[in-house]
Amino acid sequence: MWTKFSLYFHTLRHLRWQQIWYRLWYASRKRLFPTRLPQISAPAPAKLQFQPSLGIPMPIFQAPLTFTFLHQTHTFDPKIDWNFHHFGKLWTYNLTYFEFLNQEDISREQGLALVHDFIRQLPNIRDGLEPFPTSLRIIFWTRFLLQHDVQDVDINRILYQQLHFLHKNLEYHLLGNHLLENAFALLFGAVYFNDDKILRKAKKLLRAQLDEQILPDGAHFERSPMYHQLMLYRLLDCVNIVQNNSTSAADLLPFLQQKASVMLGWLKQMTLRNGAIPLVNDSAQGIAPTSQALFEYAERLGLKKADTALGASGYRRFANAQYELIVDAGDIGPDYIPGHAHCDTLSFVLHIGDTPFIVDTGTSTYEASARRKLERATAAHNTVQIGDVEQSEVWGAFRVARRARARILTETKDSITVTHDGYRRSGGQHTRVFRFENETITIEDKVAFNKEKLPAKAYLHFHPDVKIEVQDQRVLTESAVLEFENALKIEIATYFYAPEFNKTMPATVLTIWFEENLKTQIRCSPLAIREQQIANSKPRTANKNENPLPHR
Repeated sequence: MWTKFSLYFHTLRHLRWQQIWYRLWYASRKRLFPTRLPQISAPAPAKLQFQPSLGIPMPIFQAPLTFTFLHQTHTFDPKIDWNFHHFGKLWTYNLTYFEFLNQEDISREQGLALVHDFIRQLPNIRDGLEPFPTSLRIIFWTRFLLQHDVQDVDINRILYQQLHFLHKNLEYHLLGNHLLENAFALLFGAVYFNDDKILRKAKKLLRAQLDEQILPDGAHFERSPMYHQLMLYRLLDCVNIVQNNSTSAADLLPFLQQKASVMLGWLKQMTLRNGAIPLVNDSAQGIAPTSQALFEYAERLGLKKADTALGASGYRRFANAQYELIVDAGDIGPDYIPGHAHCDTLSFVLHIGDTPFIVDTGTSTYEASARRKLERATAAHNTVQIGDVEQSEVWGAFRVARRARARILTETKDSITVTHDGYRRSGGQHTRVFRFENETITIEDKVAFNKEKLPAKAYLHFHPDVKIEVQDQRVLTESAVLEFENALKIEIATYFYAPEFNKTMPATVLTIWFEENLKTQIRCSPLAIREQQIANSKPRTANKNENPLPHR
């Protein structure tokens, strides 16, 4: 009982009163009044130009009625159930986003048929009429209508009703990326229908939310590279529709362009040489457009990447010809909306050359489950755990109670020292030092206690393609040699790497146990690897006093 009360207390105390008020208001209103679109007529839409945007590289709709989202495929027969819930709410959301209208191989007739089917079933639709999927649907319907030059009275009427419904149901109870998506949709719909009232709201909301949600270094403040890509994608679409048309939203354009520029700059810093993003916090491949696609889209719009250094987001990147490493040296995210945060404070990902080597576990599900809990846990990241305590109290699917606070102690071009207080509940503190040389990365971990000592363990999650061999306090791979000082034991186990939703791959994780100090050295030099291979090939005489490190 006390534990549950503590979780709720330490979660709720960080919320804004605005969130609490709107959550109560929306919940009570929903009980009294069913969700319905306002029965209003639509004005004639404006004649607009929209430059070709980003398509979908992989088909998510296949005729006649097959849809694939999040690696899960379903064929509807004889008609679409827009409330289909077998694969969870996120799949249902994706179905009702209508992003598949952007597929290159979907015809005008197919798209119109799907939209009209949704309209026919509108009185029975549930999840799809929530504000978030409504926001995305407004954008994707508008883009489809513009790109195919469709003038359809019924579609325009329902589109306008959804716009007014959204205007009265903005997600103030959630804030963050949800409210920003609402604002993007209001701008799209207001420009399309030339609605001055909604346009004023869109401008006000976009200025406030982009100023708050885009950090000084250009990062989206939820600190997920995937959500950063999604918000940037939507922002580029807004630049597109405003820039290519003489509308009353023109005064917003310089502001949108400036925000897009700094977001592009941050994404450039966080994109690895192989084009991938690090899967930190809630991030997965295949959800957002790739960084390269976004860069090319921005270039077509005449936008430049701002030359900014990583800073306020807490991420740091160290790279040379041998390797590139990204470390999380910051807090988990905004206090009032940490739902996409993981216990990854002081964690890192490492590529050797252009190849993933040490990786983040990734995200395979948003469903409240043992898997969701595991993927957010400290043990799923390349950091240190003290005892069985989590750095931050993640719970439910999107909740965080007490959370770690990180502090950078020193920082130079080739080193960084960071500490965090996530273990203060058990009297512990973790400090980590990264030092970078041409071919060597040195990581020094120190745990301190003001109560009884607890066991400490560092985790290293290797990419599925990396094969390892443990010998004493060394680990040999094809691309690097890892050496440990002060390790008590090294355990080898299998974990499941989740590069995409509902897709996992077996890989190797090392758990390195230590007391107070651990030194890890990663040598990426081919010469060092060859020297180690030669040493391993020599006959070895056992020392009767030797106590080899156990592993499994």
